[in-house]
Amino acid sequence: MNSGFTLVLYGLLAAMLLWIAIQDVRTYTISDRLNAAIALMAPLSWWAVGLPIWPDAAIRVAVAIAVFLLFAGAFYIGAMGGGDVKLAGALALWFAPIEVLMLIIIMSIVGGALTLIVVGVHRARRKTGRPEVPYGVAIALGAAWLLAQRFLNHFA
Repeated sequence: MNSGFTLVLYGLLAAMLLWIAIQDVRTYTISDRLNAAIALMAPLSWWAVGLPIWPDAAIRVAVAIAVFLLFAGAFYIGAMGGGDVKLAGALALWFAPIEVLMLIIIMSIVGGALTLIVVGVHRARRKTGRPEVPYGVAIALGAAWLLAQRFLNHFA
């Protein structure tokens, strides 16, 4: 519908994902303002691409709620931070349900590799306690991968 505006939104999202990854590595936190901005920009992207409110946008909202609740369970058991949960839910608004499944798979693979690296470094430095994993990096890389597929994969 409005390809120039869509590209601007995707560019903003990509820049936000990069910033989130950098900040999560530095501080192990993800800003609620960034998560809110990502969530609030999603309806603009729906409008820009001409996504029908019913049923497509409604399905994305339902999937985002399901993702949020799934990861809220991970937060409850201490396996994930609150910012990570909010980021995953906000990003689910940007993608179709099958892409959200791909996002979860990609971020799980990247997150597993990242966890192995962090644990390896933690043990090599002979630190005690539980290591902190900047899981926002895995979430951001998964979403960036999906965004890149829109431009690089002509079969998507």
